[in-house]
Amino acid sequence: MGCGSSRKVVPAPPLMAQVQHEGQSPGSAPGAGPGREAAAQVAQSMQVARFRAKFDPRVLASRYDIKALIGTGSFSWVVRVEQKTTKKPFAIKVMETRLREGREMCDSELSVLRRVRHCYIIQLIEIFEAQDRFYMVMELATGGELFDRLIAQGSFTERDAVRILRMVADGIRYLHTLQITHRDLKPENLLYYHPGAESKILITDFGLAHSGNRSGDWMMRTFCGTPEYIAPEVLLREPYTSAVDMWALGVITYVLLSGFLPFDDESHTRLYRKILKGKYNYTGEPWPSISHLAKDFIDKLLVLEASHRMSAGQALDHPWVVSMAAGSSRKNLQRAISRNLLRRAASHSQSPGSAQSSKSCCSHNSRHIWNKRNLRIAESPLSVPF
Repeated sequence: MGCGSSRKVVPAPPLMAQVQHEGQSPGSAPGAGPGREAAAQVAQSMQVARFRAKFDPRVLASRYDIKALIGTGSFSWVVRVEQKTTKKPFAIKVMETRLREGREMCDSELSVLRRVRHCYIIQLIEIFEAQDRFYMVMELATGGELFDRLIAQGSFTERDAVRILRMVADGIRYLHTLQITHRDLKPENLLYYHPGAESKILITDFGLAHSGNRSGDWMMRTFCGTPEYIAPEVLLREPYTSAVDMWALGVITYVLLSGFLPFDDESHTRLYRKILKGKYNYTGEPWPSISHLAKDFIDKLLVLEASHRMSAGQALDHPWVVSMAAGSSRKNLQRAISRNLLRRAASHSQSPGSAQSSKSCCSHNSRHIWNKRNLRIAESPLSVPF
């Protein structure tokens, strides 16, 4: 589930070390075998108990039972729950509204989720309101994040990429028809509905979404988003439209096909300069093996002039999408994409100022690759010298 920022909750190291020690059998390696599993179970139970205590009793008393903590954000936390009467699993996103920023994100998300009903968009089930908190009961996506699955599976072709992008573009087209702009499209906010191979994709996390204002003005001016996916017009502080979502779709497509970001830098200032120049390339593996139509699809999205970008409807009608949906693609890109994703994980985890050491950067989990610097920018415009 998207949940504010992309930070994931992990147990505090001293407590975790203590629990592991208690759960290990004599002579076992630290963190190995049953001891590690016991530690994880104890830590999870402690987390659940801690967050259960924060819940309004009206939500839990007769309706839901908390099963696990999924993640936290700056103004929210998400838990997996089970409906007591039906035993069906759901997610509850708890939005803290005591501070202005939290209220604004909550209002944005609710204003969208109350209006939408689409097969590729996370569904709001019901809402509970309490003092300084909103409890949003939502359908639960259990299939994991996009890149986690890509790294784990053995094959990934252009046709597989198109299948994902068609679902995302269809969801975007629906949102744009309702004059809703997501403004934070990125891989972490694209979740698989279930673990099966044919699972659909769900667009999640509408905390920065925009759905117009009382005066009927659909132009946006707020400087917000995730740095690597921000469109150039947002960086220029110009009024912008829902075309910013299409720029983000271009970035997602580029990453999905290669494991690289088209614009990347540790420094936000240098990153923003690169985005404003709009220059990227198709060098290195697996680009020589990727079709010209796929590159044309990206080129028609990563266009500096917003009015010249493809719309979501045009993206669905692009020859690459149409031909791949009807045909087949034999070239397996998975190995090259995985290698590039993991190489970026290693380089960023070892860079100065990194929040994670190379030891803590799990080689099998793509969250560490993309979440280290996925900052939610929703404050006053930054001063960036260009």
